[in-house]
Amino acid sequence: MARMPSADRRRQLTEAAIRAMTRDGVARTTTRSISAEAGVSLSVFHYCFDSKQALLESVMTAITEHSITVVREAIQPKATLRETVRAGFQAYWDHVSAHPGEHMLTYELTQYALRRPGFEHLARRQYELYADTYTELIEQLRHHMGFELRVPVTVLARYLAAMTDGLTLNHLVLGDATISTAILDTVTDHVAGLVGDDRAGDRGCGCGEHGDGTRPPALERVAPPRSA
Repeated sequence: MARMPSADRRRQLTEAAIRAMTRDGVARTTTRSISAEAGVSLSVFHYCFDSKQALLESVMTAITEHSITVVREAIQPKATLRETVRAGFQAYWDHVSAHPGEHMLTYELTQYALRRPGFEHLARRQYELYADTYTELIEQLRHHMGFELRVPVTVLARYLAAMTDGLTLNHLVLGDATISTAILDTVTDHVAGLVGDDRAGDRGCGCGEHGDGTRPPALERVAPPRSA
């Protein structure tokens, strides 16, 4: 067996675990089956991961990174904020459509962690990771586009995490891609309405404005846009 840096070997085993768990389920996947999937000995697995908790946390992090990588690439600033946000949602949704089993695994991991004594913190860490990821993406856009938010970043990040989490599960159960697209359009309009910058002016639905057409005061202000 060729020698490999320990970090690379951990990634190899993590990806093998994702494939095995997606195919067989979390409860039926063993360290032996993961080692076989990766083409390594069982001793190599135990050298890289000293507990099942460590493995599951690595799996949760890697799955989140799979989908967020394509979103990071998609939300490069476009003509309007709405177009930029919609492109990010579409990239995420394309990943859901292409890898439904992997996204289904995220819910199974949550339930597994919540039902197994001593593993509960992994479920909490999983959802904190979702919120942290959206916080990162929001800050990335603020850096490049220089806009104001009507709600704190932490609130918007948790809202986006909850929305995409629920919509993904709804799609996995019902499989209605048409309504999912319409919902993403609606959420995009809502998110654009939470930004107090005229470049979000194509939000259309008037979200974020009072009934008389005036805007509420921004809860958070950022500096003028910096050059990329």
